[in-house]
Amino acid sequence: MSDLTQNPFGTSITAEDVVDTLGFFDGWEDRYKYIIDLGKELPEMDEAKKDDAYQVKGCQSQVWIDYQRIDDKLWFAADSDAFIVKGLLGIVLAAYNSKSPKDILAFDINEYFDQLGLLKHLSPTRGNGLRSMVERIRTEAKK
Repeated sequence: MSDLTQNPFGTSITAEDVVDTLGFFDGWEDRYKYIIDLGKELPEMDEAKKDDAYQVKGCQSQVWIDYQRIDDKLWFAADSDAFIVKGLLGIVLAAYNSKSPKDILAFDINEYFDQLGLLKHLSPTRGNGLRSMVERIRTEAKK
């Protein structure tokens, strides 16, 4: 397995960074570009993990999430076949990666999404997919 602790999301790219940076842009066209750029920062996911066992159900695009528990922190690898969804994964991992299960479950993801103004700018199917990603991570944290 690759070293998931090298993932910058949750460490050098935090939820606060995402909120601050998205707030800097005036329009959603620039915000979408930033979100897509975030997706380019996701470390490569092992191709062998891109199968049904790691696939997130309920997403319009194909999405895969894997994790490791290291020293009571969860470290995630994630990927998608859609650029915007990779960026959304980056937004989610900025909040959850490298956190303890307790911190993951305590984090108010809805408040985070409200601060970003994100859900009202996504199609209903993308919004449902985003919720499915969050639920997958929260499920792993509950184990």
